[in-house]
Amino acid sequence: MNNIENTVKQWLRDIVIGLQLCPFAKAPLQKNQIRFFVSQATKEEILIEELIAECQRLDEDTGIETTLLICPNLLQDFFDYTQFLSWAEQTLKRNQWQGIYQIASFHPDYQFSNTDKNDLQNLTNRSPYPMLHILREASLSSILDRFSEPETIPEKNIQTMKALSPEDIRRLFYYL
Repeated sequence: MNNIENTVKQWLRDIVIGLQLCPFAKAPLQKNQIRFFVSQATKEEILIEELIAECQRLDEDTGIETTLLICPNLLQDFFDYTQFLSWAEQTLKRNQWQGIYQIASFHPDYQFSNTDKNDLQNLTNRSPYPMLHILREASLSSILDRFSEPETIPEKNIQTMKALSPEDIRRLFYYL
């Protein structure tokens, strides 16, 4: 296993699961149902081809619950990343995967609209590398149907980030 994948797994365990930012992530990790794909792409066209291949893999292998498409060599600029997300969403639509798969976005410089760059709520989507998280919509819908008040998750996550001490932030988000 390479260093990039190890770093992402640690981020998933320590931040996403450890801080309970996503109450649905623990089970697929424990069941080894998360695919970690480290892209070697240096061009967006190649990354789109990899996105298509990963969606095809999910079509074929129902044992994979979700894929983290990790982009260590591309989309380092957050604006470029957001532009690429539009292309990725169009790719899902063009290939009839809209409503089947959904892309959640994570980036080292993630910034929600109408926030300051240093706003702590941005930490909820900051990751060690730019990533496209490909989720199965049917699984997500099923989990949300059973989860009490899922609409409160984003606000709870913001409060979790705001409650972290500066030392906790430095320790957990060492990669920023």
